[in-house]
Amino acid sequence: MVENRPGGGNNIGTEAAARAPADGYTLFMANSVNAINGSVYEKLNYNFIADFAPIVHAQSSPLLMMAHPSVPAKTVPEFIAYTKANPDKINMGSGGIGSTGHMSGELFNMMSGVKLLHVPYRGESLAMTDLIGGQAQIVFATTGSSIQYVKSGSVRALAVTTPTSIDALPDVPPLAQYLPGYRASGWSGLTAPKNTPPQIITLLNKEVNAALADSRIKQRFIDMGGPPVGGSPADFARFIAEDTERWAKVVKFAGVKVN
Repeated sequence: MVENRPGGGNNIGTEAAARAPADGYTLFMANSVNAINGSVYEKLNYNFIADFAPIVHAQSSPLLMMAHPSVPAKTVPEFIAYTKANPDKINMGSGGIGSTGHMSGELFNMMSGVKLLHVPYRGESLAMTDLIGGQAQIVFATTGSSIQYVKSGSVRALAVTTPTSIDALPDVPPLAQYLPGYRASGWSGLTAPKNTPPQIITLLNKEVNAALADSRIKQRFIDMGGPPVGGSPADFARFIAEDTERWAKVVKFAGVKVN
């Protein structure tokens, strides 16, 4: 049974899962925002790394850097030059403060030396709506929520945030081609409350990895824009630690804080 607990920048659901019994019957589908929130929020009633046991890294979704067609830039270098020539005039929409799209844009600011003006929305779909309408000039959004608009020509994809291009848009270059070392992705993975018995973690890891290897499930993940990952609990724990540390540096650079 899936129980959605939206709100509070993902913190309401996360806290509820952290307080659940560690018996293997309540699991939490964590995502990239969990690696960001610890740095963005000044006070949380949980510690994501300390209060959860990683089970398996389910999937990782590239983000697309997209511009409205009115923006006179067809490449990342052209966009950087255009933004520097028009300081404080380029609006960047996102799904909210501390969202993966927001922080991907701040990472772009940090590495390129430009300053995009962040405009937070109540969800990524609303940011995409205003990008299509021209109220926002640039948006970083997951492929699953945006690729159809790129293919229809409603927006222009300048780059993908993963180190390599993606099969669905092979002509869209990776941002790392212009900003070496740039990397950002939305991800999700299964976790359990801390102190969940190791044998339960091992069993769940085995079964989820088997499911992710199924050709039909694998293709479904790919179709939704987030290829499956899999691996061991230790692999996922390392990934979470690295992602948390990396986003903490971006949060500090951007001065992002939520009370």
